[in-house]
Amino acid sequence: MQVDIIVLGAGAAGLFAAIEAGRRGRRVLVVDHARAAGEKIRISGGGRCNFTNLDIRAEAFLSQNPRFALSALKRFTQWDFIARVDAAGIAWHEKTLGQLFCDGSAKQIVAMLLDDLAAAGGQLWLETELGAVTRAEQGFRVDTSRGPVQAASVIVATGGKSIPKMGATGIGYRIAEGFGLPLVETRPALVPLTLADQVLEPLKALAGTAVDGRASAGRTGFDEAMLFTHRGLSGPAILQISSYWREGRRRCALDLARGQDAAVGLRRLRQENGRVALRTALARHVPDRLARYLEGTSGSAGQSGRSEQCRAGPAGGAGARLYADTRGQRRLSHRRGDAGGRGYRCAGRQNDAGQGCAGAVLHRRGGGCDGLAGRVQLPMGLVFGMGRRSGGLNLIMMIM
Repeated sequence: MQVDIIVLGAGAAGLFAAIEAGRRGRRVLVVDHARAAGEKIRISGGGRCNFTNLDIRAEAFLSQNPRFALSALKRFTQWDFIARVDAAGIAWHEKTLGQLFCDGSAKQIVAMLLDDLAAAGGQLWLETELGAVTRAEQGFRVDTSRGPVQAASVIVATGGKSIPKMGATGIGYRIAEGFGLPLVETRPALVPLTLADQVLEPLKALAGTAVDGRASAGRTGFDEAMLFTHRGLSGPAILQISSYWREGRRRCALDLARGQDAAVGLRRLRQENGRVALRTALARHVPDRLARYLEGTSGSAGQSGRSEQCRAGPAGGAGARLYADTRGQRRLSHRRGDAGGRGYRCAGRQNDAGQGCAGAVLHRRGGGCDGLAGRVQLPMGLVFGMGRRSGGLNLIMMIM
């Protein structure tokens, strides 16, 4: 078979590229091994597809070349795609932070793209395995389970390794390596953070608890929801910061009471009520279940005392501590995407420096947040407690 362009991958990028090429008069063929096109579109946004964002800007994209996204975003904006969605009669709504979702189903976006592909004259081969991609006298030869295809150009839109249960593979990386193209080492992106079983055991009571917090690594931070899960931490803020955190190289700080100065609240509570239970004081800033957990961790469950006693301090103060080996913090099977372009060692292995540690402690007196984090000596770890940041008292979780 002879075409002008063969597109490898029938996801969002592949379908969109094929549509544009077809509209420019090219003979286009899209090939994918999946049974249906746009499978990741279908599951995105909880089945409603968060198809764009009102605040798209180049600096929000991660790349070794910070200007890489400028050209594409200037030539095709979010408003251009919104216009296409409107033209297709798809109703949508805005959620938090400018995110746009379908009112109905993500399948509407898939149907729109397939209709546009057909209207542009493009062909689609599904359930078709890809073989070798090689240079030919005129363009390229792509071997498939339906036979070889000759094309003047090849567009590789196979995606990364994220969500392998849906058929994701690293074939795009292999094709690039076959043509001698340099690759950047991959790592999971937009993923939950997982903790070792020994750490999760005492945290099981928090599974399902959500807080409106801030996750930060270095100078980058995200103010969104965080969720304790049966495996660790998830939620929008965690997924975002996972792209910036480096295991064993950069700390991740989770402010569990974003925008609140706990010190002011605790002092006011003491002035108004005198002696109060610690969970009562903390419940002003975090969900009751988390407040009760922190109280139990501090060793003061069921006790009453002056709320001013709950201050930032070093790890040597009151409270039970939980330390355990930390396994892989991010898992390939749950990640939403890849960063970089080379294979990644699956989660579950220790980092290069050996075993890490994780701990949970409620700090009461003395010192500041720097002292709190400095108590973790091994390369990876978790400190769960209270620490001073920016002159106030905040509920801080540190992941190292």
